Parts: sequence; structure tokens; C-alpha cells
Amino acid sequence: MARYIGPVCRLCRREGMKLFLKGERCYTEKCAIEKRNFVPGQHGKSRKSKLAGYGVQLREKQKVKRIYGVLEDQFRRYFEQAERTRGITGETLLQLLERRLDNVAYRLGFATSRPQARQLVRHGHFTVNGRTVDIPSFSVKPGDVVAVRQSSRQVPSIAHALEEVKGRGVPEWLQFDAEAMSAKVGSIPTREQINLPVQEQLIVELYSK
Repeated sequence: MARYIGPVCRLCRREGMKLFLKGERCYTEKCAIEKRNFVPGQHGKSRKSKLAGYGVQLREKQKVKRIYGVLEDQFRRYFEQAERTRGITGETLLQLLERRLDNVAYRLGFATSRPQARQLVRHGHFTVNGRTVDIPSFSVKPGDVVAVRQSSRQVPSIAHALEEVKGRGVPEWLQFDAEAMSAKVGSIPTREQINLPVQEQLIVELYSK
């Protein structure tokens, strides 16, 4: 499956905020936003962005795409699915993205970033309801149990991530059992439980044009 493989710190700089794509580095003074908080490019330091209308909507869409690590075609499919689902389209879109298996692994603290979580899923380190799943976009549903595979519980990167993110907390819609290294999906996440500084309605307006 296609994915962005370029430098990720420039994505944060382009959006003017931390997207937490580099794990621990994002919490240190080495973070690109801390060192160079201006858009990338030759004239980035002197360029003054004046966004309005379409530009604001586009930046909001790009921000969400980059946070969850999906490309345009896949993101549009998520939007079309959200449109067909009863409820508020923007909120449903975020719920679909939040229920991706790689995002769930990240939210549970098994990885320090979503890109790392995606790699761990692709390498088959997680199970859903006892069966190994290696598809990052796999959508979990209420009642599903996500766990680290028995043979993967000593993987250094997972153990290190759990130690690093202890204070981050686990969303209320996931019932986490630290000892068993597993969690049950208790419910569909509400908008309040999806702690992201985004205005999803702008994305709906963009695609509705």
C-alpha cells in the first residue's frame, strides 16, 4: 500500500503545528517546530501566508491526512464512506480514521508514533480477536479485542514505547489491560474523545464544492 516516505518534519512545519510523526523527538528541543517554526522552502522564513476560503479548507484536509498517514485516494474513500453513514459527516470521518488498527496501536501506547505503529502492524505483531492482522487500515469495531501477539511481547520497540508513553493516557473508548498487553474496543469514539485540533467541517465544505 502506498505511503509517504519523504521527510516528515517538513510536514509539521508546513502545517505550522506538531503532527507527532517522529515519536519521542517531537517532545524534545530537536523538534523542527521548536527550531524552525516557518514553512519549508527557500523563501519560507520571509513568506507570509494569507489563507482564506479554499486555502484554509485545503490545509485542514492536509493536516488530517498527514496525522493519520493516508494519501489522497484513500482519504477520499474514507470521506465517501462517512457521507453514506448516518450522522455528522465530519465527525464520522474522524471516527473511521481513529478506528484504524495502526492508530489504535498508537493510542494504546504500543508505538511512539503512528508511522511506527503502522510498521509494527505490517510486521504482524498484533492480533484482533485472537487472529493476526497485518493490515494497518483494518477497522476495529466495538467488542473487538486488540492485543500484542504472544511471541511479540518482548519486542524492544514495543516495550520501549510503553515505557515512554506512560503519562499519555489511553482514550476512554479503549479498555486497556496493561498486564495482558491488550484492549477491548468499548465503543465508537466520540468527537470529544478524539483529541485532535482540527476543524473537520472545513473538510466537508471542501469536498462538497
